[in-house]
Amino acid sequence: MVSLSLSLLFSACREKDTFIQPEMESIGDTTHAEIMGFYLLNEGNMGSNKASLDYYDFSSGTYTRNIYQAANPHLPQSLGDVGNDIKIYGNRLYAVINCSNFVEVMDAATAKHIGTVNIPNCRYLRFQGRYGYITSYAGPVLIDRNYKQLGYVAKFDTATLQIVDTCHVGFQPDELVVVGNRLYVANSGGYMVPNYEHTVSVIDLESKSSKTIDVVNNLHRLRADRYGQVWVSSRGDYYGQPSRLYCIDTKTDKVTDSVAVAVSNMWIEGDSLYVCATEFSYITYDTEVTYAIVNVKTHEIVTRNFIQDPTVKIDVPYGIAVHPITKDVYVTDAKNYVSPGVLWCIGQDGMAKWSVRTGDIPAHFCFRIKNNKYL
Repeated sequence: MVSLSLSLLFSACREKDTFIQPEMESIGDTTHAEIMGFYLLNEGNMGSNKASLDYYDFSSGTYTRNIYQAANPHLPQSLGDVGNDIKIYGNRLYAVINCSNFVEVMDAATAKHIGTVNIPNCRYLRFQGRYGYITSYAGPVLIDRNYKQLGYVAKFDTATLQIVDTCHVGFQPDELVVVGNRLYVANSGGYMVPNYEHTVSVIDLESKSSKTIDVVNNLHRLRADRYGQVWVSSRGDYYGQPSRLYCIDTKTDKVTDSVAVAVSNMWIEGDSLYVCATEFSYITYDTEVTYAIVNVKTHEIVTRNFIQDPTVKIDVPYGIAVHPITKDVYVTDAKNYVSPGVLWCIGQDGMAKWSVRTGDIPAHFCFRIKNNKYL
């Protein structure tokens, strides 16, 4: 279990922020010892400085909210403004805090602060060897169809936490994946509505050369499967162009297929790509909630809804993860974006196993696995 001493629970206070005591709740769902638990990063509404970190311990079946402040009572501020991504690499935990312009680096076992990587408008991160790679919008948060600031990928040394190189990509780059010695980056152009970006940048990590693959407008999520394919999602344009899923063959770097499912978030486990979506339309002013599983080998839609339990009520499906052994699906509900959300655990039969209250806008998962493996 994540280390939290009783003295931290009750005696710590902050100079600038009200101390939020961690809350522990017994769920009772214990599972394979190889998967120790998972972190859930709650984004917090932009400008509220309410990003927070929760942890689920599979050995004890307990869920603990707000663990960061308790682990770091000496720090003068909370986790920050908008938690945008989280990963474990080696024995360290990395949380991208978007509007606070840094990556928080912690001990993966205790969530204690180690250091930061300072980078403006940071978005998502991945790792290869001794280096981490972070996408950055580079410029300020600003909706402007004539936005001029290209985004970039920053390379940092995981030992020193220093930026050692940068490479410009498209406008407002979002998720990225590493396949072999190449980095794939989804460019959104989200600040430039309606003049969205429509490319995936490909960076050779050895030669530093780069190229682009033309896909479709407003790209967001990226996942690599075990067949040499990269799956990239488009948010659509919220009018006539729907949100869709596209497949890139990394042998040819060409788009080979598209699948008619909307995507807000996705997770690959084995041959199954799990999708949840909240697709808004300015034509109807309505939001459609959908779920799906896509077989990445055959490109077929296996199901249009992996939730069969009528008691599961999710307003805004937002984050998603799949347990690598039990195949339980974890789906978060962002509710109204300004109050605590809910995490649901759905079994393979589509029935709910449990649910628990989270922080505001629960969004990003990473599993703790023995021997410093990570997902």
